[in-house]
Amino acid sequence: MTADGPVVLVVDDEWETRKLVGMNLSARGYRPLMAEDGSEALKLFDSRPIDLVLLDLTMPGHSGTDVCRAIRGTSDVPIVVLSGNTRESDKVTALDLGADDYVTKPFGVAELVARVGAALRRSQGATRTEHGMLKVGRLEIDQDTQTVFRDGVEVQLSATEQRLLSVLIRNKDRVLTHRYILQSVWGNSSTEDREYLRAYMYRLRRKLEEKPSEPQIICNVPGVGYRFVTGEAKLPSSVN
Repeated sequence: MTADGPVVLVVDDEWETRKLVGMNLSARGYRPLMAEDGSEALKLFDSRPIDLVLLDLTMPGHSGTDVCRAIRGTSDVPIVVLSGNTRESDKVTALDLGADDYVTKPFGVAELVARVGAALRRSQGATRTEHGMLKVGRLEIDQDTQTVFRDGVEVQLSATEQRLLSVLIRNKDRVLTHRYILQSVWGNSSTEDREYLRAYMYRLRRKLEEKPSEPQIICNVPGVGYRFVTGEAKLPSSVN
C-alpha cells in the first residue's frame, strides 16, 4: 500500500461509472487511476504499483476476464469485478481466474467501498500469518486447528467438514465458486458435483448456524457459490 493511500485502478468503459467511483474513492482517502478499456488498464498496471483493481467485465477490446487473466499471471493484487448485464458464467469465470469479489451494477456506493476495504484488509492480512481465534457471532474458531466452539462448547466436525471449513475460513468474506470449493476439498474429479457440495454445506450449517434455514455465516451467492461471512462486507443478492 502506498504512503498516501491505496492506489485503486478503476477499469470501466462508461465515463459516468468511472467518475462516480473515482469521486467516492477519493473522498475516502483512496487514489483512483482510470482506464477506459482493457489495453489501457494493463499499461497502467505495468507502469506503477497498484493496490487494488476494480474491473468491469464487459468492455470493447480486451474483456474483463482477459485483464483478470493477465494480471493474475504476474500479481496477487486484489481484483473486485464490476458486473453489469452480463452472464452469470462470466462472473464465475472471473472468480475462477482469481478475482476476489464482485459487485453487481447498479451498485450502491457504500457497498462498493465496503468491498474495496474488505479486499484490501484480506490482502494485507495475507502478508502475515493469520493465527489465533476468529469470532463470528456465537462461534469462536481456532484458525490453527480449525476447532470450532459455539457458546464455549466444542462443535464436533468430520474430517471432510473440517477441510470444507478450512477452505471457507482461508477465504473469509470472499466469494468462492462451486468449482473452486469442490476442487479444493475433493480434487479435480469432483468439480461438477454441486449436489454433493450442497449436502455438505447443509451439514455444516446445521452445526454452525443459529438458524440453518436462514444462514448468516455460510451464505449462498446464487448461481456462483458461497461466502463465509464475518460481517466486514455486505453480501450481494440473496444470502439464503
